[in-house]
Amino acid sequence: MKSAISFSAALAAFFAVVDAQAPPQLGTVLIQTGLDPSKCLTVKSNTDGAAVVIRTCTNTESQRWTFGNSQVRVFGDKCLDVPEGQDANGVKLQIWTCSAQGNNQKWFYDKWGFNLQWMGNRGKCLDMTNNNLKDGANVQISQCTWGPANQIWNAGHDVNSLPEKTQNGQFGTNNCGTGSSQTSNCQTAWINSIDDFCIWSPHAPNSVIGDTEREGIAWCTKAGRGTRTIPDGTLQGVHWVETDKYVQVTGVGDFTKTNIRAGDDGGEFDPHGADANGNPIGGLLYGNTFRPNMQYHEWTNFMSHNQFCIRACFGPDATKYCEHIYDVMGCWWNIPASYSANVFESCKGAVGQPMGIYGTSTWSQGIKPTPAAHPAPASSNCVTQPTVTSTPLRKRAVSFGSPDAEL
Repeated sequence: MKSAISFSAALAAFFAVVDAQAPPQLGTVLIQTGLDPSKCLTVKSNTDGAAVVIRTCTNTESQRWTFGNSQVRVFGDKCLDVPEGQDANGVKLQIWTCSAQGNNQKWFYDKWGFNLQWMGNRGKCLDMTNNNLKDGANVQISQCTWGPANQIWNAGHDVNSLPEKTQNGQFGTNNCGTGSSQTSNCQTAWINSIDDFCIWSPHAPNSVIGDTEREGIAWCTKAGRGTRTIPDGTLQGVHWVETDKYVQVTGVGDFTKTNIRAGDDGGEFDPHGADANGNPIGGLLYGNTFRPNMQYHEWTNFMSHNQFCIRACFGPDATKYCEHIYDVMGCWWNIPASYSANVFESCKGAVGQPMGIYGTSTWSQGIKPTPAAHPAPASSNCVTQPTVTSTPLRKRAVSFGSPDAEL
């Protein structure tokens, strides 16, 4: 099994190797701030000198960016531009007609696709001014700080205009339609509630997770998103917990019904993998808990033949609470929670301690001795139900920011 990369490990790797590259996502993307993925890099108008700001994602033309030749383009012929190449912290950005001359318009993502850096000074990064998330707030360049979410820029996709594939080397598809099929290779998943969530699992029967995690597909409790549905009888205990930093689902079951080989202790699916391409490659996760139809850029899903857990993280601490470097430690160590059989419950929860962090120390996988898992955080307002089975999806999907969102 390939180990997934953590954000902290990515920072260390950056100093060893710098790869000038576009994000791994294909085609037109939304560039979303790590502070809140419902906020997108936006241009005020299609004119030279127009300011580049942050606005609620609506998938309008002013938010659709493409990467190529070290340029970040919008409107086809306008490029993200540092005015007159001013090399100073706090310089506000603009767009200008694309030109191959100079470095004003040259950008690259770091090796792991977190920071968008300026080639005019490789120590300067695209930065969310003063962490201001109000619509219309300007973006700027500032000294790269390698960690804070104000300099994390994720290449995302509006769920209602997904391409067929979002990454090179992808096994399945992302534009999955509104049907349901047990032979589907859809790799677009959701996490909304105890009876509306997906897991990643193999596409072929009798598979070992560690050998097939790059090709995992979505298995869901709701029919109608083009995925496979989790067969009735698979889920034998499900526990939903919602906090102000993440949502998660944990439980037990017979996951040989989702093609995992009997006795397989399993492994981790996550959006980064060992090379920033994801396990699975092209896997996307959406949800409605924090914002309608919001893409989660930080999530983790551990699967074995008889246990599962999936957590999706939101906000500036997303990389902390959805870490990806403990891929052999399994569900209970990474996501301490209830895994009781024959219990199906939805709870509010306290935010737990980040995996691997003990006071001021961070443990690295493989170092002996292995510390104990953190205790499961407290939960409250739990509501139980008899079971969780696959049911049709009845509510329609809408774009970011729609006033009539029903999800």
